[in-house]
Amino acid sequence: MPREIEIDGVRIADDAPCYVIAEIGHNHQGRVDQCKELFRAAKQCGANAVKLQKRDNRGLFTRELYEKPYESENSFGPTYGAHREALELGHDEHVELLAFAREIGVTMFSTPFDFRSADFLAALDMPAYKIASGDLTNIPLLEHVAAFGKPVLLSTGGATMDDVRRAHEAVWPLNRQIVLLQCTAGYPPAWTELNLRVVETFREEFPETVAGLSSHDSGIAMALVAYVLGARVIEKHFTLNRATKGTDHAFSLERSGLEKLVRDLTRAHAAMGNGVKRRYTSEEQPLYKMGKKIVVAHEIPEGHVLTKNDLTFKSPNDGLPPYEVGKLIGKAVRRRMLTDENVSFADLRDAD
Repeated sequence: MPREIEIDGVRIADDAPCYVIAEIGHNHQGRVDQCKELFRAAKQCGANAVKLQKRDNRGLFTRELYEKPYESENSFGPTYGAHREALELGHDEHVELLAFAREIGVTMFSTPFDFRSADFLAALDMPAYKIASGDLTNIPLLEHVAAFGKPVLLSTGGATMDDVRRAHEAVWPLNRQIVLLQCTAGYPPAWTELNLRVVETFREEFPETVAGLSSHDSGIAMALVAYVLGARVIEKHFTLNRATKGTDHAFSLERSGLEKLVRDLTRAHAAMGNGVKRRYTSEEQPLYKMGKKIVVAHEIPEGHVLTKNDLTFKSPNDGLPPYEVGKLIGKAVRRRMLTDENVSFADLRDAD
């Protein structure tokens, strides 16, 4: 079975361009108009998909946490529950946003944080589902979402390889459309905690599963490194303004960052090539000037037997290449030759 999946008609595989997800999360601040603006900007930057998050807050949090006072500068309500409810989008908003995403040509899907949210999204026929790092060990939820038959992207922040194996083993019998995303659940993580070589580990241990990176670092370079290591899905948080109120904005990419990320990943896909070493048309003129040929080092009379002191190497590259010099030594010249004149096999004969 090849290492590939398809999301909303887009093929994701080792030989395909990188699939870029703009993670909106709750950077829309509970506003449909702002969410649409984020969708439009992500599409213009070249992202393949935009992703939201869905929570059934009262069922997700304990009463104590739901009712806990929330006095952070990023709070949208007096309690944590009120804060989360202010950021939540309902059924009608999702229907409107799905229609808008289709209209502008970008794929929209979401992360369910609980069973009710998963069923909510399934009823809307989402093209894929992302599982947050905190739910990698939530095998019942993984199995529930896997049974929908759509691609499942598993984020692995804070996990051990045993956790990753357990999650993969739970989903694989139900649904082989899996993406394993290396992730470090710091916001943002230290550079030394990104551990990008885990992408290679995932590819080695799960040879039929697509690997990717969900990164909370605030730059774009590490995504390119992950691509070279074999990641074919990159997820980055996205905002219109990093100074906006909310915890995720500070480490999110703005428009210019996402544009550059997509640009560099597109270039990387083209630049990786097929591994077959060859010469390109664009190299011919530079190599004509820079390359060397075999010429005579000084005037040589007819019949002279060539030694290494009779030959030298000069540009332009329009004669015998220097690696042929060994075939010329010890041969006699058929005619008088002048300094800097090209040497060819036709000019030579066996010495007497």
